[in-house]
Amino acid sequence: MGYNSPMRGFFNYPNPVNEVAARVIAGLTAILAAAAILFDLRWFAAFLLYEFVVRVAAGPTVSLTAQLATRVLVPMIGAPARPVPGPPKRFAQALGVLFTGTACFLWFGAAQATAAKVVLGMLGACALLEAALGFCVGCAIFMQLMRIGLIPESTCEACANWKARA
Repeated sequence: MGYNSPMRGFFNYPNPVNEVAARVIAGLTAILAAAAILFDLRWFAAFLLYEFVVRVAAGPTVSLTAQLATRVLVPMIGAPARPVPGPPKRFAQALGVLFTGTACFLWFGAAQATAAKVVLGMLGACALLEAALGFCVGCAIFMQLMRIGLIPESTCEACANWKARA
């Protein structure tokens, strides 16, 4: 892909991210995870895996829950946008891939529905924390990784300078 390729823009994660939209998406994630657990809907786990993969790869562009949140639910709420740095949110989405991928493997590949539901429960709890309280577990982990130097300096600069690009 060349520098001016249309796919280059497609695969960019937004920075900054609207915290209001992120919290609404987290709420939808918590609802889907709870439904998967309570009603034994393993396909919801697969849908969540899809959602996390596409959000990591392309931001909200092809995510159905992100589109619902940004185009319908957030405007209904009417809260002003609250920009926050994108890299920690992308990291949190990548952790969502890890959790939902593990749950899908357990449920579909290893026939371990109970273990899959435990993993989805952990994911749902983290999503609920973000939706209800604004506490992003993945973002907190990201910040700790920055402090100990495991996150590259260029990413730290992107977080520190996100307001300049907003």
